[in-house]
Amino acid sequence: MLLLPAPLPTRFPSYHFLSPVLRDHRILQPPLLATTSAAVTTASGEATQFSKPLNEYGSSGDLNSVPNRRYDFTPLLRFLSNSESDSDSEAEVESPPPTSLDLNEFQLVESYRAVPAPLWHSLIKSLCSDSSSIGTAYSLVTWLERHNLCFSYELLYSILIHALGRSEKLYEAFLLSQRQTLTPLTYNALIGACARNDDLEKALNLMSRMRRDGYPSDFVNYSFIIQSLTRTNKSDSSMLQKIYAEIESDKIELDGQLLNDIIVGFAKSGDVNRAMSFLAMVQGNGLSPKTATLVAVITALGNAGRTVEAEAIFEELKEGGLTPRTRAYNALLKGYVKTGSLKDAESIVSEMERSGFSPDEHTYSLLIDAYANAGRWESARIVLKEMEASGVRPNSYVFSRILASYRDRGKWQKSFQVLREMRNSGVSPDRHFYNVMIDTFGKCNCLDHALATFDRMRMEGVQPDAVTWNTLIDCHCKSGHHNKAEELFEAMQESGCSPCTTTYNIMINSFGEQERWEDVKTLLGKMQSQGLLPNVVTYTTLDAIECLEVMKSVGLKPSSTMYNALINAYAQRVSFYLITYINSLHDHFNSQLLMSMPVT
Repeated sequence: MLLLPAPLPTRFPSYHFLSPVLRDHRILQPPLLATTSAAVTTASGEATQFSKPLNEYGSSGDLNSVPNRRYDFTPLLRFLSNSESDSDSEAEVESPPPTSLDLNEFQLVESYRAVPAPLWHSLIKSLCSDSSSIGTAYSLVTWLERHNLCFSYELLYSILIHALGRSEKLYEAFLLSQRQTLTPLTYNALIGACARNDDLEKALNLMSRMRRDGYPSDFVNYSFIIQSLTRTNKSDSSMLQKIYAEIESDKIELDGQLLNDIIVGFAKSGDVNRAMSFLAMVQGNGLSPKTATLVAVITALGNAGRTVEAEAIFEELKEGGLTPRTRAYNALLKGYVKTGSLKDAESIVSEMERSGFSPDEHTYSLLIDAYANAGRWESARIVLKEMEASGVRPNSYVFSRILASYRDRGKWQKSFQVLREMRNSGVSPDRHFYNVMIDTFGKCNCLDHALATFDRMRMEGVQPDAVTWNTLIDCHCKSGHHNKAEELFEAMQESGCSPCTTTYNIMINSFGEQERWEDVKTLLGKMQSQGLLPNVVTYTTLDAIECLEVMKSVGLKPSSTMYNALINAYAQRVSFYLITYINSLHDHFNSQLLMSMPVT
């Protein structure tokens, strides 16, 4: 829930700037174009030269009304900076326009009274282009407002809010917004600042409040929000559908950028059908999708195993005059690897090289994956050597994929060879590699090797995570070494690594197989007390235990075989109800996210 902070004092307490020593001042000569020019020493001690033509900032309509004069803002910026230094230790409060001024300030006010508004906008934008001079820009805006030297202060404040958002100063942006009544301009600046800083809840709440205040949102805000969802990997099809429903409800005309953002959002959420539908809409309107948009769709199609459609989009990209680059080739290659189409994978890499694009680390990793999945170990190693010869250094992930392919075929002995080749290549094993190695030994019931790998991992300073512990505990449980599994469970907690839902489920099943029903209940209670959400396995276990309690109450003695049978039976029923329940929670969360922000 968003609560806007208290009104802002006259100055930002969080910005401190050195009193500028203005030097290298220049006033541009003809052609006759109004120009702002000043050199300001920032907080870092570097001199920043602001000298930009107005046509970089203002609209053409604004510039037509600007007289062909040159204004020297150096005295004003020096005065504002000195004023900042003098008041750094004083808490100022907002004051009405002054009734009297000292002579210096009076002369400044009179000398700048004729400056057109577009020039002030240009100067403020120039100052805001450097995060270290935003404080000076803020002082300038308050000075102009105090002496009533400019109009459209909401535009000036929106420029400042935009700059603060770009500098990741979201809290200060909200403080500043309290200086003026929120208008469409300042609303848009705040929404953009929130979206850029990936604070989606505030951005959505602001849009709801904006609508409640009678101001329609625009397509730029929706683009910012969808871009943030995509950037943070939070793209969710149901949320995107709700956002699109709002766009339609507000009768907002979709521009090319918003359509591209929607396509990418649906593609990255895994809803490839809707992504394709919007892609058809773009093409039907005579617009050309961006290369990044097509790459996102190709990736989504490849992930879904729909390589024929991915190929068609790839060909459309080339026919549309766009040149596929490494990312596009990798997107299609990933689809071939996923579907096991080794010949197609080899073919697309060859085409990529003929087109003048060198394979990158991701290309080699995917190709190694393809060969490893096909059981062609020697080919995978050849690609690894080519990778090194091309100056592309393999990372730990590449070797972990080779190891995983051996694991899936029960060839645990190859683990030592992979580790040796890895070290010869100068690559140090990371946690993910060690987790795969432990899992390889565990699946092949080589528990001594799994424990030895675990010890080596810690000796090399690689800290185990929950996945490491869960893998070790699970392989011991499945091998019937329940006591060792319990020891590892206790060691996990003593090491400071908190058990997760998966950990508890592994131990609950272990105790169930041992007919330790009371211990199962204890674990369930401990799990719930830690605020961990149950999953299908947990609910299945709860139902099975409840049934066993009924059996005991009528004199029947449950066995581990009966327990396992109950687990399997309840799993079929619980999974349906739990999925339904999770979907309802998901819809409830999205509706909460789009609720209006309460007025303070």
